[in-house]
Amino acid sequence: MQQELTIRSAKDVSDFVDEHPGGRSTFLIVIIALGGVFVDAYDFTSLGIGVPALKETFGLSPFEVGSVTAMMAIGAFIGAIWGGKATDKVGRYKMFLVDLILLVVAALGAALSVNLPMLLVFRFLLGLGVGLDFPVALSFIAEFVNKRKRGGGVNLWQLMWYVAASCTGLIIVPFYFAGFGENLWRIAVGFGALPALVILILRFKYVKESAPWAAQNLGLDEAARILEATYKIKTRVVRDTVQRAPKVREHATFSEIFTSRFIKRTLLVSVICATQSLEYFAIGFNLPSISQSLFGKEFINAILGAIAFNAFGIVGAVLGVSVTRRMGARRMAIAGYVLVLLALFGMFKLHDVLPIGYMGVLVGLMILGHAFGPGAQGMTMAALSYPTRIRGVGTGWGQGMVRVGSITGFYFFPILVATVGFYNMIGFLMLAPALGLIAALLIKWEPVGANIEESDEEHRTQAILEGNI
Repeated sequence: MQQELTIRSAKDVSDFVDEHPGGRSTFLIVIIALGGVFVDAYDFTSLGIGVPALKETFGLSPFEVGSVTAMMAIGAFIGAIWGGKATDKVGRYKMFLVDLILLVVAALGAALSVNLPMLLVFRFLLGLGVGLDFPVALSFIAEFVNKRKRGGGVNLWQLMWYVAASCTGLIIVPFYFAGFGENLWRIAVGFGALPALVILILRFKYVKESAPWAAQNLGLDEAARILEATYKIKTRVVRDTVQRAPKVREHATFSEIFTSRFIKRTLLVSVICATQSLEYFAIGFNLPSISQSLFGKEFINAILGAIAFNAFGIVGAVLGVSVTRRMGARRMAIAGYVLVLLALFGMFKLHDVLPIGYMGVLVGLMILGHAFGPGAQGMTMAALSYPTRIRGVGTGWGQGMVRVGSITGFYFFPILVATVGFYNMIGFLMLAPALGLIAALLIKWEPVGANIEESDEEHRTQAILEGNI
C-alpha cells in the first residue's frame, strides 16, 4: 500500500523530510547539488597549476598574478552576498540552473582570453557563478537530507572540493606530456566548462525545488507535488475550515542574522569561515610551488605533489563526514584547528632541521586537519544554523566571509612571502587558526541535530502573540 502523507502546514513538510530515510537517489541528488563545488575547486586548482604558463603568456607582474587569482574571489564574494538573498527569494531550483550557465560561459571565456583585461572579466564572472552556487547548494541539501544524516550530507561539500582538486592534476598531466607548454593553462581552465555543463544537464533532469522552501513560499499544493515526485508517495493537503487572510510573504534580510536570537551563531560562522579560508588559501594555492621546493623544480613535481597533498584533504573530509553526527561541527572545528596549528608550528620552527619527507608530511597533516575541521565546518555551520526562510541569507553570508579570507590571502600573503620569506609567513599565518580556535572554544553553539525549524516556528508564534510581528 502506497504511503500517504497528510499536509496541514509547512511544518508537516519539514517534519517529513527530517524523518524520511532517503536512499540511493537521495545521495545522487546531493552529489549533483554539490557539482558547483567541484567546478569551484577545479578552477581554483587549475589556475594554481597554470600560473607559470599564464605569466609567460601575458608577461604578468606579481601584482597582476595576484589580481587574476583574487578576481575570482571578489566575484564569489559579490555572488555569495547577493545570491544568498536571491535563493531565499526565488527558490533553490532557479538559482541552481542560472549559476551553472554562468560557470560554463565564464570558463570558456577565460580559456579563450587574448589579454589580461578579458581574463579578469571572465575570472570575475566565474567567481560570481561560484558565489551564487554555494548558498543555494548547501541550503538545498540542508532542506533535502533527513535530520539524522544532514550534517554529514552538508559536510560532503569538502570531500567534493578535494576530489576536484586532485582531478585537476590528473586531467592536466596528459596535456603536459603532450607538449602544450604555454597553452597548458588554457586547457586547464577551459576544461572546467565540461563538468559545469554535465552538472547543469543533471540538475535540469533530476533536481526539483526544495519542498520546505516551496511550502513556505509557493504554497502547500506545490510542496505536495514536489514530495510526490521526489519521494514517490501520495499526499493529501488539508486546509483549515476557517478562512485566513493571505499570508504576506516576508523577504529575508541580513539584519535578521544579526539579531539577538542569531548573533552568536553568526559570529561563530563568520570567524570560522574567514579564518579557515585564510589558512587554506595561503597554503592551498601554493601547493604546486611547495611541491617544487620540496621535490624538485620540474613542473611535473608541481602537479604530482599537489595531487598527493590533496589526497590528505580527501582523507580528512571522509573522516569528517563519518563522525559529523557523533562529534558535531563545533568540536570537529576545534580538533581541526589544533591539528592545523601543530602542523604549521612544526613547519615554522623545524623547516631547517627536518628531512624533506617529514616536511611534506607536515604540509599533508595541515591539509588533513583543515579538511576535517574548520575547512568544512564553517559552511556546514552556516547551512545548518538558520531556518529555511533565511537559510540562503545565512549561507550566503558565510560564503562571503570565506571570500574575505581568500581575497586577503591572495593579496596579503604573497607580499608577506616576498618580504619575510615563506616560513616566516607561516609564523604570521598561525594567527588565523588561533583566532578561529578561540572563537570555537568561547561560542558554544552546535547546529548538528538542532531543531532549527521547530524553534523558529515557536519563536515566531511567541512574537505574534506579543505583537512583535
